[in-house]
Amino acid sequence: MQRFTKHAGNSSLSCRSERKEGFKYICEHIFLCLLIFYALFYMVCSVCTGAMRIETFDWKIPFDHKKEPSLSNVDYLVSVMSLEITFILSGLLFVPLVGSLVWDYAITVTTLHVCICCIVIMEFPLMWEWWLEIGCGMLLMLVCGQTLAHLTFRGTSYKHSDF
Repeated sequence: MQRFTKHAGNSSLSCRSERKEGFKYICEHIFLCLLIFYALFYMVCSVCTGAMRIETFDWKIPFDHKKEPSLSNVDYLVSVMSLEITFILSGLLFVPLVGSLVWDYAITVTTLHVCICCIVIMEFPLMWEWWLEIGCGMLLMLVCGQTLAHLTFRGTSYKHSDF
């Protein structure tokens, strides 16, 4: 959303400052969405780890894409459950922050999560099961978040947060 104001010969300067403010606004909201996503991920992981009675908590759970997918592998089940629950809750919690732009921030956060996973594990994920988890999670985040945004902002001109 750009505002074009005409000052005596300074219209391009005004437009540039609006872009910088817009860029700063977007970066702040991406950072806050990532913070929400990973804080939720670790909270959900710790609850799932306790519920499955796993003795140790691995801080790399959100990033580890090398676990062998198996229903008998409890670590894998904790990882999958935590990931999907986190995606659903993140989509819902993004709404007060970014309004109807949940889809944009959900895709950005998911892309950054994949990049961070590659950096932490130092390997590109090749397991199709992991990509399926990420894709389903992102779809859940989009559907839940956009549905809540639609129901919340229906009938108003409010589109996104001005916090």
